[in-house]
Amino acid sequence: MEDPADDRPGETAGFLERKVRNGLRWSLVNTLVGRLGSFLTGIVIARIVAPEDFGIYAVALVALNLLLSMNELGVSVALVRHPGSVAALAPTVTTVAIGMSAVLFAASWFAAAPFSDAMGVPEATGVVRLMSAAVLIDGLAAVPVALLTRAFMQGRRTQIDLIAFAVGTPATILLAMAGYGAWSLAWGVVIGNLVTAVLSLVYAPTRYAPGFDRKAALGLLKFGLPLAGASLLLLALLNVDFVVVGRILGKADLGLYLLAFNLSTWPMTLVSTAARRVTTAMFAQLSERGDGREGFRDSLFLVMSLGMLLGTLLAAYASGIVTFLYGDRWAAAALAVPALAMLSIGRMLVELTYDYLVAVGRTMGNAWLHALWLVALVPTLVVGATMFGIRGVSWGHAAIVALVVVPGVGILLHRAGIPVWRLLADFVLPAAGSAGVLLSAWFITSVIPSGFLMLAVGGLAGLAVYALIVGPRFVRILRRLLDLGEPRAGKRKRIPAWLTGASSS
Repeated sequence: MEDPADDRPGETAGFLERKVRNGLRWSLVNTLVGRLGSFLTGIVIARIVAPEDFGIYAVALVALNLLLSMNELGVSVALVRHPGSVAALAPTVTTVAIGMSAVLFAASWFAAAPFSDAMGVPEATGVVRLMSAAVLIDGLAAVPVALLTRAFMQGRRTQIDLIAFAVGTPATILLAMAGYGAWSLAWGVVIGNLVTAVLSLVYAPTRYAPGFDRKAALGLLKFGLPLAGASLLLLALLNVDFVVVGRILGKADLGLYLLAFNLSTWPMTLVSTAARRVTTAMFAQLSERGDGREGFRDSLFLVMSLGMLLGTLLAAYASGIVTFLYGDRWAAAALAVPALAMLSIGRMLVELTYDYLVAVGRTMGNAWLHALWLVALVPTLVVGATMFGIRGVSWGHAAIVALVVVPGVGILLHRAGIPVWRLLADFVLPAAGSAGVLLSAWFITSVIPSGFLMLAVGGLAGLAVYALIVGPRFVRILRRLLDLGEPRAGKRKRIPAWLTGASSS
């Protein structure tokens, strides 16, 4: 069977650059529009439901995230990075994805009650069972979504996500207005996922029936299990705080913490999520032609520069943002936002590194890093919650990222042949830009009362300061990475020595 996703005429000048540029453009549009819609919806929902309802929903969301991290055992990523035709692999991946999702759904149905009890919110049992249906849906859509990503069909992904949002969001709001609380949020998730799955099947470049090849399955599991393990550990890392808050502080604080956590992920969602829809495939193909390390370094600078700008602004104006958008009853959530913004920036570093290591076939180090992260994090969060509430939990996250995760990422990259000292040098400008943003925020908050004017002036001032410091190099690297300006026929543009750090000799 011919696989349209396998058309990779790498010998054509600029072909990969054009695919990445087009995919990234659509991915950015998708992420910006989707995030804006989610942002506005979140404001509406927060004005309708109480923090306690958010706490119940948080329990179900934790369960769903853990299930999705184990679903299809990470084998769909093999389709994205596979260098040749995927026709021999896709039927087996389809079987593994559907079979595993069915097993997980059945297990979650029976485990919902004890899980909710363990979280300290027993009334979440029914909501957990409802949201677990999304696991079945995810299993059906795993291969079509992987094929869309592999083919850089981000325009189609944008259409799919916007339609799903347009269907699921009104359902959530109407149910919330009718008084269904946490159930309204759960139904919105399930409806949106169902629409996404159906449209992914329709738009996939090729559709495969389930099949099974023992040799292919063993190879896929060898590749995918470390990824699934790392994903499970990462989801445990990013959900153990909800367990701690629910058990120690109760569902009201859990609702506040969920809002703070969601707010803190804005930088990662706006920047990293958009980039990650093309990075694994891009790094894999760049590595095939020998440009993988340089492409990773460039991508890391761009992603982290944007993330640090947005994260710093969010941390500096957390209190004003929360009360202006969500109302005074959510004001306590702002206590957790600054440190959680630091966590978000750390996750961006980890996720882009993860994509690069996957692309070059080095998957075991990710699992070890996440395991160490989890072991260090759990006692830190318990102590933080007991002594300082949700603020203590958030700063526990930030401390472990700084002391454990960042050094661990450096070790993994060093072993993969990436000169870490050059990466550290790259971050001097973004760090200086963040310091400038914080200094401008200190001045603006001291002279302008909290409200829209303060947020508007502070945002513009912070952006201007950051752009002056980081902007020139950011633009140069962006032009290099996306190869703006077509290369001459038959020639590939070289990466300058000053950019890669390579010796000129």
